[in-house]
Amino acid sequence: MKNLLIQLQCITRHEEGGVIMTKKKTKTTPTQRDGDTSAKDAGKNISVLDRKDFISKLFKTGAGTLATTIVGNGMLKSVSSLYAQSKDNRAVKRKFRYGMVIDTRRCVGCRSCVLACKAENKTPSGVSYTVVFEEILENRPNDKPVFMTKPCFHCEHPPCTDVCPVSATFKRERDGIVVVDYERCIGCRYCMTACPYSARWFDFGENYPAIEQNTPWAQVPSPEYKQFRKRKNKQSPVGNVRKCTFCLHLQDEEGKYNKEEGRWPACAKTCTGKAIHFGDLNDPNSEVTVLLRERQYMRLKEELGTSPNCYYLI
Repeated sequence: MKNLLIQLQCITRHEEGGVIMTKKKTKTTPTQRDGDTSAKDAGKNISVLDRKDFISKLFKTGAGTLATTIVGNGMLKSVSSLYAQSKDNRAVKRKFRYGMVIDTRRCVGCRSCVLACKAENKTPSGVSYTVVFEEILENRPNDKPVFMTKPCFHCEHPPCTDVCPVSATFKRERDGIVVVDYERCIGCRYCMTACPYSARWFDFGENYPAIEQNTPWAQVPSPEYKQFRKRKNKQSPVGNVRKCTFCLHLQDEEGKYNKEEGRWPACAKTCTGKAIHFGDLNDPNSEVTVLLRERQYMRLKEELGTSPNCYYLI
C-alpha cells in the first residue's frame, strides 16, 4: 500500500502581537480503507486546540486576530484583501462601466462642480451629490493638502445595495450605475449607514421654497431618471435617500453619453481645472482608461472590497 504524504497544519497558540500563528507538521500515513482505522490512529498524536478553547482564545486576542488569516503558503494576509480579491473575481461584465478619474494635481477647489451638479439635478439646500474636501496625501511635496472631488463612487460591490430591506437601491445591469428607486424607498437610511464614503443624502423636504412646493421641481424626482423611469404617481424624492447618478438622464436610449453634444455629467463638463474626467472604463481607448495607464492613481478605502469606480491621480 502506497503511503501518502499529508501535510497537517497544527494550530498552536502564540501570543505574539495578539495573532494566532500556524506551524506546519508533516506526517506519513497510509490511505484509509473501509473498516481501516489506521489513518485515524495515525492522527491521534497531533496536538490541536479544542474547538471551545480555540474560540475562547480567539476572542481573547481581540480584533487584531480577526484582521488576518492564513493563506496557502503559510503567510499572513489581511481578511479585507482576500475579501476584495474574491469579490473582484466575481465582477459582472457589463456593456458599459462608467467611472471617473479625478486629477488631484489639477483640482483648485473652486467647487464649480458642486454648483453645476445642483443646477443640473435641481437638488435643494442640504443635498449635494458632489462635494469637495481637502486631504493630505503621503509622499507629496511639503505635505500640502490637495482638493479631492467626491461624487458617488458607483462601486462594483456596493455595500449600500446589500442592506436595503426593500431593494430600493440597486446597481444597473447595463452600466453599473447605482440608483435609488423613490417609489420603493421607505426612508430607513440603512444605505447611508452602510456607505463607507458618505455619498448619500436624505431629503427631509425642509429646504424647498414655499412658493415652489407645487412646481414640478418638488413633485417629481428632478430629471434624474429621464422619461424611461418616469414615476406613475409623480412621487417626490422628499423622505427618500438621494445620491449622484452620473447624470443618468443625459444618456441616450443606448446608454451612451456624448461630450460634444453636452450630454456629459455636469461636474466633469464644468470643471474649470479640467481635473474631472469621465468615461467608460471598459473602453481601452477612453480618456479615463488612457489616464489610468499613464498615471499613478489611488482609490479610497480599497481594503473594504468595494472596488469603487472613481480613481484619483496622484
